[in-house]
Amino acid sequence: MKTAEAKKTGLKENFPSMGKISELLDTGKRHKISTLNWKDKGFTYMPDVDFSIAYSDNEIFIKYFVTEEYFKAEKTESNQNVYEDSCVEFFVSPENDGIYYNFEFNALGTCLMGSGHSRADTTRVDPAIISRIRRLPQPGIRPTTETKGKFSWTLTVAIPFDAFFHHKVTGLKGKTLRANFYKCGDMLTVPHFVTWNAVVTENPDYHRPEFFGEVKFI
Repeated sequence: MKTAEAKKTGLKENFPSMGKISELLDTGKRHKISTLNWKDKGFTYMPDVDFSIAYSDNEIFIKYFVTEEYFKAEKTESNQNVYEDSCVEFFVSPENDGIYYNFEFNALGTCLMGSGHSRADTTRVDPAIISRIRRLPQPGIRPTTETKGKFSWTLTVAIPFDAFFHHKVTGLKGKTLRANFYKCGDMLTVPHFVTWNAVVTENPDYHRPEFFGEVKFI
């Protein structure tokens, strides 16, 4: 099982600017999303993807760094199927009660968010909750159909504690949360399904909390 450490930022503001958060995460430890679980199914393409993670008294901060050969960013409305675009994802369980949240983003920062115990009962959440997630896509990406060629992009997100609406998260220091980080592009010319912690299933399936790794908030 993989483990990542998230350090508390030294930023003084309750909700620092996304620019400051992005710069801070540039200097943090990067973790590779580089596990190909389904090569026998033909999913052998692996883009270059890292993430860094930190937190404050109010939010979890994640920055994704992506370079890929097939790029698409079409979805612009909350809860559209962003996993059909170039997509990065964060699945996390705040408590040991079987409930997890899935945060899925395309390169525009468009977010699909759900919560449940498994794929069978996961439901998409109210877009009003999604609207509280701050996002900074870079560079200035516009909606685009698939483009072939080496393309690099980053996405910084700030997930407020109150987005975990099934739980009461008031602080994370000293806690360990089960989580996984993903990269996908289900409807690209060359689809890919890449994970941080290994997922041991017959077919691609990210809704498997039993295969989450750990994030330690120090």
